Amino acid sequence: MRINFKQSGGEMKGVKIIVGFFAVIALILVAYAALRTVPISDCGENGTGLACIKLPPGFSIDYYAENVEGARSITLSPNGTLFVGSRDAGKVYAVLDRNNDSRADKVLVLAEGLDMPNGVAFRNGSLYVAEISRVVRYDDIEARLENPPTPVVVNDSFPSDRAHGWKYIKFGPDGKLYVPIGMPCNICNKEGEDERYGTIMRMEPNGSQLEIFARGIRNTVGFDWDPETEELWFTDNGRDWLGDDTPPDELNLASEQGMHFGFPYCHGGDIPDPEFGKLRNCSEFTPPEIKLGPHVASLGMTFYTGTMFPEEYGNQIFIAEHGSWNRKIPIGYRISLVKLEKGKPVSYEPFADGWLQGLAAWGRPVDILVMPDGALLVSDDKNNAIYRISYG
Repeated sequence: MRINFKQSGGEMKGVKIIVGFFAVIALILVAYAALRTVPISDCGENGTGLACIKLPPGFSIDYYAENVEGARSITLSPNGTLFVGSRDAGKVYAVLDRNNDSRADKVLVLAEGLDMPNGVAFRNGSLYVAEISRVVRYDDIEARLENPPTPVVVNDSFPSDRAHGWKYIKFGPDGKLYVPIGMPCNICNKEGEDERYGTIMRMEPNGSQLEIFARGIRNTVGFDWDPETEELWFTDNGRDWLGDDTPPDELNLASEQGMHFGFPYCHGGDIPDPEFGKLRNCSEFTPPEIKLGPHVASLGMTFYTGTMFPEEYGNQIFIAEHGSWNRKIPIGYRISLVKLEKGKPVSYEPFADGWLQGLAAWGRPVDILVMPDGALLVSDDKNNAIYRISYG
């Protein structure tokens, strides 16, 4: 069979137009492929995604533990048991690395059916767990990991609101347990109704002498103390529905008891609230030490006290940014680094980034902990994992 390729000038012109059209489409597709974010399945072996995580040169990330449903706050015992709280899962875990190879070999469920047991803290052989309206204690827990004891109620007088009711807890240098009470709303004025709302409180380990330490805090889910000054630093989540870029989340310093950080009257130190700003002036309150990204959901934070990382990271602040939930272009979903000079923040930048790919996230960092060897552990309640970030 003979095929005749000879065509008229008009036909050839039409062919050229069609070819040109498809060439443009092809170029667009190539450009899109080059510019688009790498999908999760392409990020690492078996779709783990860890190859997507960008870190400074010399750093690496690996799994410390997997299949830890809803992993949230983390704390470590002196014996090396990692305790993990959760929120929606209602569980508390013990994660064990018995052969000391920097990867857990066992995950035990210590308790389940609890009411958002987000917060965990460890002291004198006992595990403290914060639910919505109470803090309980599991005594001599490491001797009974396979058969945990009935918990002792430390204090059950906290509000029962579920909105911002989950709690992050930690023992301070003064030996007291610090417990925040989030505002049960996006924006509201509850100070006159119950002075505990929007605060960080503290109490003795037995639950006595409960008192307010700091006020005007919308919702903090992470704090730590400067290892040199023993002053309390904490993250605070800004309110929603003032736009994609307003207000910022905050990193605050409570250098003494009784300070007020502005909520609900003032956001970010200098943004009066549209509804409540007319009642007070921003100058009355303590501004943040540094403004974080808007709606990044800054949660767990820690001062780096290890020796594994280069010297420049010593006593600097790492923050877990859980990620925005209602911003048009999502941000957060990363570990950020706030660098300090003479106790003052001088920069705020990503340290570990890549859990957000395009408009979708495959992981959400929640809490950070410095291990005895100097590595960082990071919990992730979306990927149900604990990561280990090391150097060298």
